[in-house]
Amino acid sequence: MKVALLQMTSGIDPAVNAATLVAAVADASAAGAAMLFTPEMSGLIDRDRERAAASITDEASDRVLAEVREAAAVHGLWVQLGSLAVRRHDGRLANRSFVIDAAGVIRARYDKIHLFDVDLPSGESWRESAAYAPGEGTASVDTPAGRVGLSICYDLRFPGLYAALSGAGADLLSIPAAFTRPTGLAHWHVLLRARAIENAAYVVAAAQNGLHEDGRTTFGHSLVVDPWGEVVLDMGDDAGLGFAELDPVRISEARARIPVLAHRRVIPAPPTS
Repeated sequence: MKVALLQMTSGIDPAVNAATLVAAVADASAAGAAMLFTPEMSGLIDRDRERAAASITDEASDRVLAEVREAAAVHGLWVQLGSLAVRRHDGRLANRSFVIDAAGVIRARYDKIHLFDVDLPSGESWRESAAYAPGEGTASVDTPAGRVGLSICYDLRFPGLYAALSGAGADLLSIPAAFTRPTGLAHWHVLLRARAIENAAYVVAAAQNGLHEDGRTTFGHSLVVDPWGEVVLDMGDDAGLGFAELDPVRISEARARIPVLAHRRVIPAPPTS
């Protein structure tokens, strides 16, 4: 099974980002991929929240989502749209991931649960919760690439989420991201490999990369990791499409060698003293 990953440098204009995504759908389909994975915030990256607010709409009015759905239908390609900023019915924002099938139908949605509120030694300070509401549930869906469990970026640091997804049948964990350079250099590869090994599942992590129009810099290195923890694709700092072959036999082999899913136990918290 051939999958494509888009590594991109999203900017502040959704129309420009949509054009990049639509072109990637066409190119991935032409290359024979069964599914395309794109990064977190594929439609808009803008740390100026007042300026960004003018471009963020509800899901039904989002032009990026509409154009990607149309492209998926035209080219007969499944797309895991890493995430978009969308306005919820209560007026708050969600960082929302979508799985779109080859007819352009949305098959699954997931709102990012863990929000990135950190102060880094580099001086970077992020407060995702100042603009976004956290999601409240998990999501997985059957696709041509297997049963895909959905997550987004900072979720990567919370292994319980992936245990829940693999426990519900996911054999591919999608982790679209816009990792900072300091945290990417320190933790990106080791955490992605750990999530693959712990769950004996493929990990597909499409990432943002480079210097963005709003001034931030992201780490890149979109990865595909197999269920034994081996990196089968690392896109480094190169923007564009990367491709990887997924072999379902690798999943059954890993789970037969070390049956981590069968051996999982619920561990109670120790009593307080």
